[in-house]
Order: sequence, then structure tokens, then C-alpha cells
Amino acid sequence: MADHAQSDDPAVQAQLDRLTMLSPGRDVLGLERISELMARLGNPHRKLPPVFHVAGTNGKGSTCAFLRASLEAAGKSVHVYTSPHLIRFNERIRVAGKLIEDAVLAPLLSEVLDCSADIAPSFFEATTAAAFLAFARTPADAAVIEVGLGGRLDATNVIETPLVCGIAQLGIDHQAFLGDDAVTIAGEKAGIAKAGVPLVTMAYPKPEARRIEEIATASGAPWHPKGSDWDAAPYRGKLHYRDAGGKLSVPLPRLAGAHQAMNAALAIAMLRHQSKIEVPDAAIRAAMGWADWPARLQRLAEGPLTARVPGVPVWIDGCHNPASAEVVAAQLDSVIGAETPLHIIAGVLANKDAEGILAPFLARAASFRTVPIPGHPHHPAGELADWLSTREINASPAADVRSALDALAQENGKSGAVLILGSLYLAGTVLRANRERTE
Repeated sequence: MADHAQSDDPAVQAQLDRLTMLSPGRDVLGLERISELMARLGNPHRKLPPVFHVAGTNGKGSTCAFLRASLEAAGKSVHVYTSPHLIRFNERIRVAGKLIEDAVLAPLLSEVLDCSADIAPSFFEATTAAAFLAFARTPADAAVIEVGLGGRLDATNVIETPLVCGIAQLGIDHQAFLGDDAVTIAGEKAGIAKAGVPLVTMAYPKPEARRIEEIATASGAPWHPKGSDWDAAPYRGKLHYRDAGGKLSVPLPRLAGAHQAMNAALAIAMLRHQSKIEVPDAAIRAAMGWADWPARLQRLAEGPLTARVPGVPVWIDGCHNPASAEVVAAQLDSVIGAETPLHIIAGVLANKDAEGILAPFLARAASFRTVPIPGHPHHPAGELADWLSTREINASPAADVRSALDALAQENGKSGAVLILGSLYLAGTVLRANRERTE
């Protein structure tokens, strides 16, 4: 699906427009194009500082946020590459701790596109090349790299010798590219494994775990699953972690939801299963309060959108597959209160399982307002509302989030809470409209 990235900087937008015209406008997996592109650019992927490489269906971005926060709390400078962005394209590329500047980004994109017209790289391949160029040309102590899609054939997998690899939670998503079953998807994610490089993962059902073990063994990667030589659990207001190096107790993350404690635990395990970069326990403790990852059970601040429902807390989460929806739904009572009426505003991309995303919230929601996702193919709001109505749910379509909030204010006054969900692209639109910062 085309990315439709936009920038407020004319020079950056000119290069993004070039990329849109050049690229196939769809997700393309495979390492042939990115390998050729890296070679033409002087192989910047071989000039990166030690790399923490993170895959997974859900939670990999949060894991990257905890890694970055821990490393920076230890006084390290860190490059970070994540996707997608929410408001500004620059959010994807953080160079030595700072979002890449437009004046740097535009010529980097131009350099990539000038040498790749005959390759026709995908959007993600070209932006990955630009990020690696930026990282190779600026000193840093570490790089945190998030896999875009899958793992084995993802553009980031040109990295040959990462310091440590991690796999967050698994689920069914991107079936057209990764397969229709959990075992196949697990195998694709495990494709980031490298000989001699620790592969640190969450705990998975036995079939998926066996597949990951097979791939780790075949690649020569030492495998460290949760529940084996490391483990973690939240209780009594803290996250308790243990491995062969000892025990560690840290504050629970400020990011909402118990699932974020497990993402933090994976980051801790990755840090402690490598020995090249020293990260003191005190830095990990500090990171629990520092780490931030927008649009993940985030409560919106006062702004133009929240002003339309005065006195009503408005939350947002970019959950965009059934697994992430189930995780968010399970956290709602602890986050907003078990007795608080919940009004949901939802929009879902056309290539996503809308019913699977909305179903976990049916028993909890007092009402639904369904909306389109501007600039992206999406499930029609009317069709989503019709489907919800067949489940005896109070549901109706709205032209946009602003209209949905106005309708809720008129019907419910200051009653309950609002949760906006279904897509990171929708979340980005909301954050921009409410003038939230994502830096």
C-alpha cells in the first residue's frame, strides 16, 4: 500500500514526490534491490555503529523506544530508524539523538533516488537507504533499527552483523506477504537471526517457538526466549527481571498498559545479552520513565480536538491488527476505569481485518463512530457501522474525527471516555489536528 508521505518542507516534499513516481507504490519484499542500492551508495549499512535489530508483529516500536531511552540514559548517542511516522516523515530517522533535519533529509533522498531509477526501489527501501546513509556519516555509539515488514526479506535485513536481535510479540498481519498462519509468520520474523548474534525473543506457543528455534539453530544464532534464561513479570508496582547475570527491579513504564512492561522487559533482555555496550542498571531504571512512544494508549492533551468534548478524556491507540486490538482491549479497565462508559471512534485501512480489530471492543464499548482515513484506502465508514449494528452495537458513521467528537458531545455531554483506534495513519491525523508533538 502506498505510503502517501507528506512534508511541510518543499525540498523534502519534492523528493517524496519523486519517490512516489519512481517506486512501485506497494510493499515489495526481497533483498536484491536494497543490496544493489547499498552497493551503489558505498555500502553504508556496513559502517553503522553496533545495531540493535528489532522485529515483531506488535510492540517492536515500543521496544525500540525503551532501547533508545536506556542507551541515552547511559550517556550514549543513538541513531534510531522506525516506521511509520505519525505527523512528520522525519520521525522515522533520528540521527545521534535528534530527528533528521529537512536540510539534511532532502539531499539524502535525492542522492538515493539519483542512483536508483533503474532499480525502482520501494518507498521503504529508498527511505531505509537514506537512513543508513545518514547514520554512516554521523558518529554514534549505537543504532536501534526497527524491521519494517516481516524480517527475512525486509530491507533492514541487509545489516550483516547486528549486535543483538530481538523479536517482540507475534500475531497475524500482512498475510499477503508473510503467510496466513502464525508458524509461517514466526519463521519470517526469525529471518533476522545471524550467526553468533544473540536472538532474544518473547515466549510463544510451542509451534511458533519450534519454528524460531529451527531458524536460530540453522543460522547459528544463540536463542534466548523469555521464560528460559531470562524472565520478567510486573507486580507490586514494579517490573521484576532476572537472567543469568542476576535480578533487576525497575519502575513500571510510564507508557500505559501492562503490555508495555513486557516490551520494556524485552529491551532489557536485549541490553543484557550483549557485552559491547555497557548500560548500568540505573540507566535502565531511568528509561522506564523516559521512554515515550506516541499513539500507544496515549491520552491526548488539551487541544482543538479535545476541546470539542470538554471534560471527557480522549485516548488514542494505533492498533491495526487483531492481536494488538486484543492487547489494548485487555488494558482498558485498568487505564480508563472499569465503570467508565467508553465511546470508540474507529477507522481501518482497506487491507486490514476490520472485524478482527473491532471485535475485542464490542463487549466494552457504549457506542461506536466509524470514520474514513484521509489519504488512504480504507473500509467505508458506513459499512463498518452497518457491521457493528448487526452485532446490536450503537454505531453510526461520521465524516471525520471532529464530526464524531461533536456528535458524542451532543449526545453524551461529559459522560465517559473516548478511544480513537484502528490505524496509525488515523492516529497521525488526530495528533496533527490536536497539535500534539511527536518528537
